[in-house]
Amino acid sequence: MRNRKKSMWFKRQPKNRRLNRGHVLDVKVRSDQVRATRTRIAVVAVSILFGSFLGLYLVWCIGAWALNTFVYENAAFAVQTIEVRTDGVIAPDQLRRWTGIKPGANLISLDLAAVKRHLELVPTIADVSIERILPRTLKVRVTERRPVAQVKVPRSDGAGGIAVSVFQLDADGIVMQPLDPRQSIIPLSQARGQLPLISGLNLLQLQAGHRVDAAAVQSALQLVSAFGRSPMAGLVDLRRIDVSSPNVIVVTTDQGSEITFGLQDLEQQLRRWRQIHDLGRQMNKTIASADLAVANNVPVRWMVMATTPAAPRNATPANLRRRNV
Repeated sequence: MRNRKKSMWFKRQPKNRRLNRGHVLDVKVRSDQVRATRTRIAVVAVSILFGSFLGLYLVWCIGAWALNTFVYENAAFAVQTIEVRTDGVIAPDQLRRWTGIKPGANLISLDLAAVKRHLELVPTIADVSIERILPRTLKVRVTERRPVAQVKVPRSDGAGGIAVSVFQLDADGIVMQPLDPRQSIIPLSQARGQLPLISGLNLLQLQAGHRVDAAAVQSALQLVSAFGRSPMAGLVDLRRIDVSSPNVIVVTTDQGSEITFGLQDLEQQLRRWRQIHDLGRQMNKTIASADLAVANNVPVRWMVMATTPAAPRNATPANLRRRNV
């Protein structure tokens, strides 16, 4: 019996090896097929991606060529007219030069934001708006800073003498250098002579395009602006404003009066100035000095009113402002 079992076991052994070998071969064939299929899919995917990229690149190249040919390099969009308008005194030709736009430049390709920034770097210009008008016109609208006061700075002229440099301040305290006479539509002496002179400030703060933040200077500029709509407008002229004191400002008028102001409630102090002025006229006197910074019992010193009639006032800078095209 034992020998019979042995012989049966030896008979099954070759049959199992053949079955296992066939199974291994079948798995190997299927694994190769799967690998080949995956390889084909990967090749197709890469081919599609590469073809798509190449197609997009060609479309981009064609689009760029079309834009350059038909838009950015098209002579039909060459700038022929720069229409300039300003609310101040800068000559239109000067504004055109400051735009930096060359004749024949393509209107579509212009960087309007860069042109706007370039113009607003000029201290005398507050704001700029630019508009394309197809096919060949550029509109530029300029808002200028209006100077309300001036500062004179002594300096060496290089030959052993003393020269005076003039700076101007707008109502916000922005420092400006006066325009070259060739850049303005009005004479420089006419514009400069009508501005009150501010003295006593720190000259190191005078940098073109920067703001003077000193409290006394800001109050002086507020006083100049408020004076034009005050009861004293037309009766006297502001000639000099001393801001050397940190707590008060001292105004000298063309009529020779010295009026001291506190830094606050300027409009109320201007009304009190008018009351004192009217009182002096009733006494046939004019103010030599008055301290309006004192709330009660204002110290006033009088002088006899001049009998010579006052010369008519010149036009204010606001009257000189116009629109230029």
